Amino acid sequence: MTTRRMNEAKDRYYMSLAIDLARRGTGRTAPNPRVGCVIVKEGHIAGWGFHKAFGLPHAEAEALQRAGDAAKGSTLYVNLEPCSHYGKTPPCSGAIIEAGVSRVVAAMKDPDPRVSGRGFRALREAGIDVDVGPCAAEAAQVNRGFIKRMIEGRPWVTLKAAMTLDGRIADESGWSKWISNEWSRKRAHILRTEHDAVLVGIGTVASDDPKLTVREVSGHSPRVVLLDPSLKVSPGANIFRYGKPLVIASSGADSRKVRVLENAPAGVILLPSENGRPGLSDVLTRLGAEGINDLLVEGGSKVMGSFLSEGLFDGVSLFVSPRFMGEGKPLCGNARWLALENAPAVFITKKALVEGDLWIEGTAVCSRD
Repeated sequence: MTTRRMNEAKDRYYMSLAIDLARRGTGRTAPNPRVGCVIVKEGHIAGWGFHKAFGLPHAEAEALQRAGDAAKGSTLYVNLEPCSHYGKTPPCSGAIIEAGVSRVVAAMKDPDPRVSGRGFRALREAGIDVDVGPCAAEAAQVNRGFIKRMIEGRPWVTLKAAMTLDGRIADESGWSKWISNEWSRKRAHILRTEHDAVLVGIGTVASDDPKLTVREVSGHSPRVVLLDPSLKVSPGANIFRYGKPLVIASSGADSRKVRVLENAPAGVILLPSENGRPGLSDVLTRLGAEGINDLLVEGGSKVMGSFLSEGLFDGVSLFVSPRFMGEGKPLCGNARWLALENAPAVFITKKALVEGDLWIEGTAVCSRD
């Protein structure tokens, strides 16, 4: 193996460690990205860190603190360009320069317009060698929600559902417990820990009164987003007992109901109405403005059908129970496509058996790189 290939392999190895560290902040860093950092000196790891949660020190600051004086003359690996602006914490590029780091290896440029190359430029102007690119695809996957929000102004949207072989997510009455088995439900709760917010419609809250918290596994519960155009939700619903949900309604909703829900407490957002409800595109733009990078949509049927028919989704996570229901609520609601070639398509990225259920994950074809 040539020296160049050996160095490239070494860079990829340490970058993979930084990316693994970045994943440890999943579900807690929004609106910030997930970032991990490894500092290497003379072939040994001198320091490491990751961004644990929004408002806490960035990954580079944690790694530099652990490394101490050993940071001087070291190589710093980070999965995203070091920031160059003041936010909740000072800029990381300045801390790296001050610590005397000799080389910085980053997987990708930060799409945040406040950074977007400025961090690299500051480092190079200070005489630090900067290399960009190792494990770029893996780094983009870790921060796909953040990247989506920076570029398009909306979160990465994953549609999650438990369904029968014939595509039913609830019986005729709307009752959906329990289509999937307990192991699938545990995996579904892990999905919640991986997202900043979980979205449902008023129909789901009215029929199931879900908590929408993380219970089957340990982890952080996402913020609840409720689509309720006319503010029909009861302030005694479970979603108000376990957090402060974000309720999205039409701009013409009753102001008295708004005040009642704000005292529940909830955050109420009023948006212009299209055919009696806010447009999903407007909803996603507003959620992006709220700092939500990764959104998990859990239904029900009408909500799922709307996201599918408008093509406003980036991925799916489906748990398929090996049984038929016949009459019931279909996954796609009332969505219809006149021709197969016009129907939304998914590229399958993962499939597995979960104690008898079939778990399928994929990305919308239009969202593939």
